[in-house]
Amino acid sequence: MEKKIIDKNSEILFTYDAKLCNPNGDPDEENRPRMDWEKEINLVSDVRVKRYIRDYADDQGIPIYVRKIEGKSVKPEEVIKSVGEDIDELETFIDIRLFGATIPIKKETRTYIGPVQFNWGYSLNKVELLEASITSHFASDEKKQQGAIGKDYRVKYSFIAFSGIVSARRAKETRLTEDDLKFLDRAMKEAIPLQATRSKIGQYPRLYMRVEYVDDKTLLGDLRDYIKLIEVVEKPRKIEDVQLDITALVEFLHKNKDVISKIYYFKHPDLCLVCDGNVVDFKDAFGTFELEEV
Repeated sequence: MEKKIIDKNSEILFTYDAKLCNPNGDPDEENRPRMDWEKEINLVSDVRVKRYIRDYADDQGIPIYVRKIEGKSVKPEEVIKSVGEDIDELETFIDIRLFGATIPIKKETRTYIGPVQFNWGYSLNKVELLEASITSHFASDEKKQQGAIGKDYRVKYSFIAFSGIVSARRAKETRLTEDDLKFLDRAMKEAIPLQATRSKIGQYPRLYMRVEYVDDKTLLGDLRDYIKLIEVVEKPRKIEDVQLDITALVEFLHKNKDVISKIYYFKHPDLCLVCDGNVVDFKDAFGTFELEEV
């Protein structure tokens, strides 16, 4: 059965929170969490989110193009060779279909612009950093026997929001299928907790929405503009200390209901949603739309 290439645009709203961890270290700043210091908000790059999705695919045995082999960075030709010389790169690698890539083909270079793109995420709350010294039990060199002392930087609490788009027109070039988007939906829900490391543990997806439109022309804009975080206590430190106000989002999507085909979603049970000053259930707030839970 031939897989169906998508023919409708989507826009994505994705929020997750981070507690006592480092969502995205900046190598130019001693691996401190990325920050907009003027606004005191935490930043996370789109590359970090794509890495979670790629690693999630790799863990499930799904071939990916941008990866390491045995922990080492390799050239694109080596990645292709590790899978098989005579392969269809678009058919083989899900991350090319999702995010695009530059592929060297013999003496040519082929570039695909990915249909799925995210912008940088930012926290909806002001974020404080925690700094601590850590000591390695291994000596840093032969003359120093005590071990190396380093710095460990973490956010105290950060509620992060991302937006993204899925372009049906670009999907024709990379052959992105409906099954691929189903995988993306699952990855957005499951990848971050499953990819936990020492610095990344303490992050949980809270709300995911993929608003699918009726055609390949419609894009309504950054959905983060229509949500805001309510801090129940001063300086929140956990999910119970905040609520997400979706009043403007509900109003905006209902105003554009005629161009919306379906909403794919996931909502964490610990996240409290507020609309018009009242706590609401996701299905009640968006019940007039066709919904599919991820």
